[in-house]
Amino acid sequence: MDSIQIQGGVPLQGKVRIQGSKNAALPVLAATLLAGGSSFIRNCPRITDVFAMISLLKNIGCRVSWQGEGLYVDASRVDCREIGTEAATGMRSSLCLLGALVGRCGSAVMEHPGGCVIGKRPIDLHLGALRQMGVEFREEEGRLLASADRLNGAEIRLPFPSVGATENVILAAVLARGDTVLEGAALEPEIAALCRYLKGCGAGIEGIGTGRLLIRGGRELSGAEFTVPADRIVAGTYLFGCIGTGGSVLLEDAPWEEMKSALELAEHMGGKICISREGVYVQAPDRPRAVECIRTETYPGFPTDLQSVALAAAVRADGDVMIRETIFENRFRVVEELRRMGARIEVREPDTVLIHGVDSIRGVPVEARELRGGAALVVAGLMARGETTVTGCRYIYRGYENICRDFRELGARITGA
Repeated sequence: MDSIQIQGGVPLQGKVRIQGSKNAALPVLAATLLAGGSSFIRNCPRITDVFAMISLLKNIGCRVSWQGEGLYVDASRVDCREIGTEAATGMRSSLCLLGALVGRCGSAVMEHPGGCVIGKRPIDLHLGALRQMGVEFREEEGRLLASADRLNGAEIRLPFPSVGATENVILAAVLARGDTVLEGAALEPEIAALCRYLKGCGAGIEGIGTGRLLIRGGRELSGAEFTVPADRIVAGTYLFGCIGTGGSVLLEDAPWEEMKSALELAEHMGGKICISREGVYVQAPDRPRAVECIRTETYPGFPTDLQSVALAAAVRADGDVMIRETIFENRFRVVEELRRMGARIEVREPDTVLIHGVDSIRGVPVEARELRGGAALVVAGLMARGETTVTGCRYIYRGYENICRDFRELGARITGA
């Protein structure tokens, strides 16, 4: 089903369990290629991006199946080095298979990766880092061909803490000859999750959680069991859904230690936050409080993946809110649809908007054009008076197992897949 219908204006109440993390699960699934045996990945979210990754793994010879509470992957017979066109061009996360494939097979052939249209998202950082380890690249008929007679450890410094480039270096380095020192590594918790899985397989990785990683290459890896952590972006979506609609919710199993910037913003917007062993409890104000500026940053700053839902919540603020997007230049595509709902949003610069808060917005048909913007439109529909229909929901299902079910558990009047 590619549409969601919402009868808005109901404050959210109740509790909802937070699913496993999309951004942690995908690189871990890519890393199963390096183990050379079988792994069991618990709490893996059943989302379309994971299904696409499963298809990619099967295309290169892995046996993959859902078993009970997790995903079984047997990578002992990898025999295909070319990733299928349709899957690879539809999901940017296929790019994280590049380092894993070159590490396992010595070569890789793949289409240029796609994904949401939220900015230029160049892959130069990935290619430049892997070249330092001995990988050669060329293009043929729109495909990227990578090969390496042998991967060698290297001293690499990333000019920007790219999550994807960090993951690719780690995946290539664990089977390389010699040690790799990576400076300027991304600090996102999903990087630490990948490293923990690989250490469970026998990899030698030091400096986890810091900007300097030491990967001791050349160790033989075996399969491992791993539990995917809860998704901080999904938890943040429901957090700001509560802030925008009012009410009070318990986000069960929410990874609050990874959400400090989001929780701080929710408090600045008038929310009362309580952390317990169950998760995060939030009590929202009747109307969000205005804040001076929301600025996206690399972790541990406020995540770009939550900017759109924070923007949606801010349209009902009791004053003006400025948002600056410093990561992706095309994150404001949702603004046009929010304006149609009655939001007053002024685009000051390509990276800056000024929101003039309004008392209420109205439900209208809107279209999702990317994953996080689509989730923001669902949040806006929950806030709006009347009926909202969100189309283009295939983007939303890339990252949310069942956003309608989850919001229904919080009392929302919402139908769809």
